[in-house]
Amino acid sequence: MTKKLTLIAFVVSLGGFLFGFDAGIISGVMSYAGPEFNLSDLQSGWVVSSPSFAAMIAMLFSGRLSDKIGRKKMLLFVAFLYAISAVFSALAWSYEILYIARMIGGLAFGAALVLAPMYIAEISTAENRGKLVAIQQLNIVLGFFAAFLSNYFFNKYNTSGDTFLTDENVWRWMLGVELVPALLYFIFLFFVPRSPRWLYLREKYDEAKQVLHQIHGKVKAELEIASIDKNVQADKNKSPLKITDLLKPSLRFILMVGLVVGILQQITGINAVYFYATSIFKQTGIGTDAAFSSGILLSTITVIFTFIAMYLIDRMGRRPLLLIGTAGVAVSLLLCAYGFNQATYQLTENKVSQFDFQDSQKLLPLVDKVYDNDIDFKDDVKSVLGNRIYSKNDGSILEAATTMNANLVLIGILGFIACFAFSLGPVMWVLLSELYPIKYRGLAIGVIAFVNSLISSVVQLIFPWELSNLGNALTFFIFGIIALIGFLIFIKILPETKGKSLEELETAFIKN
Repeated sequence: MTKKLTLIAFVVSLGGFLFGFDAGIISGVMSYAGPEFNLSDLQSGWVVSSPSFAAMIAMLFSGRLSDKIGRKKMLLFVAFLYAISAVFSALAWSYEILYIARMIGGLAFGAALVLAPMYIAEISTAENRGKLVAIQQLNIVLGFFAAFLSNYFFNKYNTSGDTFLTDENVWRWMLGVELVPALLYFIFLFFVPRSPRWLYLREKYDEAKQVLHQIHGKVKAELEIASIDKNVQADKNKSPLKITDLLKPSLRFILMVGLVVGILQQITGINAVYFYATSIFKQTGIGTDAAFSSGILLSTITVIFTFIAMYLIDRMGRRPLLLIGTAGVAVSLLLCAYGFNQATYQLTENKVSQFDFQDSQKLLPLVDKVYDNDIDFKDDVKSVLGNRIYSKNDGSILEAATTMNANLVLIGILGFIACFAFSLGPVMWVLLSELYPIKYRGLAIGVIAFVNSLISSVVQLIFPWELSNLGNALTFFIFGIIALIGFLIFIKILPETKGKSLEELETAFIKN
């Protein structure tokens, strides 16, 4: 595998880095933007989840559009959209502008998640395709890490008394800093070649051969040219596919497997935990600063266990990783539920006197009242302070009032992240790329990615409402039970695809 090929794959998959960065950054942003615009739970949920709704649209159309204008042009447009989204998110003067700007970013990452693996697969050889496509997943988790690190430092300097950063503008800087990697992505893309397979489809054979010689060398390039020429000819003889083709009896089993994996990946709440990490850690009462630093720990765990997944996936196999990981997800989420269920909440007169925010003395009627659940406590606090003041100071209020084993919840959250990062996160995409015959692969993965993104956006949208109306304990208990049910279904239906050629898999799973 040449260094040039690896570098090209890394540059192209920087769209994944920007997706991870955008997803991670919002967890810190909402601690400030929510109170700034006095957002309700559903409005907060929409700001967070709106990019995922936009991404669904992009996932449906980006592949076909790239067939017409080219992968590289589409990726350049994606980078441009990321930059526009960063600028308008940072300048947002209303709730509406903020979510519209974020939806522009959603169009970008929806397209990037489809286009980057497609482009990388088209410039790779068979023996290095898996490793190169996996660079996208690595870039995503590196994006999360960079976002949580960025949020931590912005929050740290904001609370240090620095006059440059304030509660009113710090979230704008958090969002605006995404412009830097977006512009770098845009610039670097000019230096990557056009996809040789797309060039072949456009009958630009000389340029395609030139690109292949540049990235593979003469010997491998000639083999790839022969392979691409054969595949292009085969493609010309294929009848157009319709979405209803996926419902054929011969495909039903593998379509069901793909949909179950795609749904379970998101319905267990992974993006709710990522996107609302700072808010979740605040619920444990550890305080705002500790909540931001815990986000760095969370993203570090993600990076480490993604590397572990890349190492184990061809050694242990897909089925063992998914089974072990899903069982671990269920146990971790139920541990979080248990930790939150044991919590009590009580304000003392001394604690209230130490608050330095507006109208804090209104809390005095609640002094010494003991609450055994977070819903009643937060409802009473909001009723005396108002939603805006509570949202702005929830970290310090919960830190003062909460008595619980915060370490238990932290272990549960980190266990969830670790188990997801070596199983449902990366393994899903590998499994999907292997289950389906080449004729149906693009269509099947597109449909499952659409369903996956729909589930993700719904979970993100309702998560703040769940915390406010169902409480921390019941919310995590529901996620844990769903993961447990998923584990039991996996035992029954999950096939093993390790060590088998695509032709062998097609023979095994496709019933004519």
